[in-house]
Amino acid sequence: MSRTLRRLVGLAGAAALVAVPSLPSQAADQATTQSTSALSTSATPLTVADAIGRQDGSTQTVRGYVVGQPVATDQVVTSRFPSDYAIAIAASPSESDTSRMLYVQVPSALRSQWGLAANPDLVGEQVDVTGSLEAYFSHAGLKGTNTIALADGSEPEEPEEPGDPGDPGEPTDPGSYYTGTEGLSGQALKDRLHTIISDQQVLSYSEVWDGIKDVDEDPQDTSSVRLLYKGTTSPKSNNGGGVDNWNREHVWAKSHGDFGTAAGPGTDLHHLRPTDVTVNSDRGNLDFDNGGSENDEAPGNYSDSDSWEPRDAVKGDVARMIFYMAVRYESGDMVDLEVNDRVGNGSAPYMGRVSVLKQWSQQDPPDAFEQRRNERIQANWQGNRNPFIDHPEWVESIW
Repeated sequence: MSRTLRRLVGLAGAAALVAVPSLPSQAADQATTQSTSALSTSATPLTVADAIGRQDGSTQTVRGYVVGQPVATDQVVTSRFPSDYAIAIAASPSESDTSRMLYVQVPSALRSQWGLAANPDLVGEQVDVTGSLEAYFSHAGLKGTNTIALADGSEPEEPEEPGDPGDPGEPTDPGSYYTGTEGLSGQALKDRLHTIISDQQVLSYSEVWDGIKDVDEDPQDTSSVRLLYKGTTSPKSNNGGGVDNWNREHVWAKSHGDFGTAAGPGTDLHHLRPTDVTVNSDRGNLDFDNGGSENDEAPGNYSDSDSWEPRDAVKGDVARMIFYMAVRYESGDMVDLEVNDRVGNGSAPYMGRVSVLKQWSQQDPPDAFEQRRNERIQANWQGNRNPFIDHPEWVESIW
């Protein structure tokens, strides 16, 4: 049913409700008073500006226009939405200043109807949202959302049917996977995520070959894998050690902590990606930072004596892999991995530069390919997820 038709149906329904039977005068006066009171309450939602200035935890209804999806404290995307988990609303449908936006958490029960990945045409619509006025993405927000409705009383169009199962698609709602993270930040959040994602099937290094062929499969050519740094594809059968082959790149360089190819950090698919053999060699064990000379074989990638800068399309992917490793492997595991704001970390169990990695995560939010990869690792191989793909806002919450 079209959105216009839904609105007409809604208006007709409202008109039908007005035609109530006649009542004795006293009862009629009482009913009118109650009805007027109810309408007054429902007709006065807070403005976005009021909600931003009133982050007191109270439950309120706020009216605003959907302007996009928040992916970081100061970043809202307006297309290619990475998930259905949040919307940003503002007083104007053309607002671009994130300080004038309210970030609204969309719970699992409302995502199929109000998430922007499933319903991108909601951008520009005026909505009433009800929930608790409290920070979300470390930004003025509304959490614990219990209702969302179009301000004119109509209903949004139903999302289109899912596309070809071979397409990357959107991630499956992780449901209760992150239970216990509610309200946490900083070290407490990091500790809880470590516990959750450490429930993992550990692979052997030989199993990684098959794992990469599955999780990095090119959606348009299922006989090939997509190479991380070059952005091109290569036949799955072309894995090996020759100069024209692809091999297994440890995004967290295995020498940073000296874990090599040992089961665990050395075989974790969440940071192992297919790369051209010679490009992999060029990257070596460099930390990550901006700048340097462009790579001849993989244009868009740069390096100098102590750092590597990946191409723009995978900067966020790289950052989120590093953040995953820093949470997954802690004291008591084979190695305690941490991020720092340095380059040239050598064999120490550190990887930098964290300030740049945070920028990259904001600059390049999770796309459909990265989300599909996360799904396949959980479903087919390790049973765990990269939380920073599901919740990129947690990067800022922890670091």
